[in-house]
Amino acid sequence: MTTRVLVVCGGGASSGFLAQSMRKEAKKADVDLEVSARSETEVDEYLDRIDVLLVGPHLAYMEDKLRAKVEPHGIKVALLPHKIYGRLDGAGAFAIVESLTKAEG
Repeated sequence: MTTRVLVVCGGGASSGFLAQSMRKEAKKADVDLEVSARSETEVDEYLDRIDVLLVGPHLAYMEDKLRAKVEPHGIKVALLPHKIYGRLDGAGAFAIVESLTKAEG
């Protein structure tokens, strides 16, 4: 089963690099992961297309609002730590997704 992830930041650029790094990590682990990166303004367009929402740390002030929007759709949410986001640490972000999705089963 494919896990579908949306990484959001202000404009979508930094999250794009992180998403690419996450795809590489998932491939190494032989996990089917689909990762998109967009601006937080586009979250509504993905409500029926994602399983996990990762939020850039600079959007911490929006976390509660985003949770309220996506959790009723069964979407898991995590605020990315500065260390993972700033280093574009795909392995760290992938581990967060794994922990969120493993918690389901």
